[in-house]
Amino acid sequence: MRLGLSNKIGVIADSFGRDLRSNLRMAKEIGAEGVQLWAIQGEMDPAGLTAQDRKAIRTYLAELKLELSALCADYGGQGFKNPAENGWKISRSKQALDLALDLGCHIVTTHIGIVPEDPGAPEYAVLQEACNELAVYASERGGYFAIETGPEPAARLKSFLDSLDAKGVAVNFDPANMVMVTGDDPVQGVYTLRDYIVHTHVKDGVRLREIDPHEVYGVLDHERIAVMGEGGAGFREVPPGEGSVDFPAYFAALQDIGYKGYLTVEREVGNRPEEDIAAAVRFIRQFR
Repeated sequence: MRLGLSNKIGVIADSFGRDLRSNLRMAKEIGAEGVQLWAIQGEMDPAGLTAQDRKAIRTYLAELKLELSALCADYGGQGFKNPAENGWKISRSKQALDLALDLGCHIVTTHIGIVPEDPGAPEYAVLQEACNELAVYASERGGYFAIETGPEPAARLKSFLDSLDAKGVAVNFDPANMVMVTGDDPVQGVYTLRDYIVHTHVKDGVRLREIDPHEVYGVLDHERIAVMGEGGAGFREVPPGEGSVDFPAYFAALQDIGYKGYLTVEREVGNRPEEDIAAAVRFIRQFR
């Protein structure tokens, strides 16, 4: 089904499981126009990258004619709900945004922890304080920290974002997380969060039973979540087009709100990342 999509296609290059440059070359080979990269340790640890290192990465991306769609800086645990950890997490997050800007990108995606239902809950205020600091920092620099959808319904996330003092905290829209965990409608979610979406994932899944989001996101551990998505009893991540995400309607909704950013493939399960991600890129192209 052709929709005339003009959005560029990205991939999370770390999913290939190689070193940085090999991951970037593989992304180029399968036809991606951009990449999202993890930036918390190893070759992409912001604390260890000199100005020369950053210039070399940016030069290599340019040589491959790849753009950086976003960095990912997610530090696990309870996100930003534990005040004892927020000092170093906020500091590291700011370093990640500085790195993104040095590499020609203005988006850092993250998980902040499940937004409580009750705005009067103490954890709600802790999240607000942390995200307000991040929002102001990003806004002053022309960047965004983008919260990934899924841990809570879109309407609750919007209310939280509306409560912040600056627009530097935005949304990385992942439709599969919504159908797999909260049972939320991604199409309606696009319209609900339309003022905040700055980056998106292309991922699909099915919900096998009603599941408490705290089982998945109560403690952020991506390896554990991947295991749940591959063989758990609550949900399954599947290739795009084989799950519950209505991609024609989802992509049409993104067009309708005027979203111009990346459609970035995320594949967290399986032992054939190159084949799976290449197939996902081809899947998106059929809507152009």
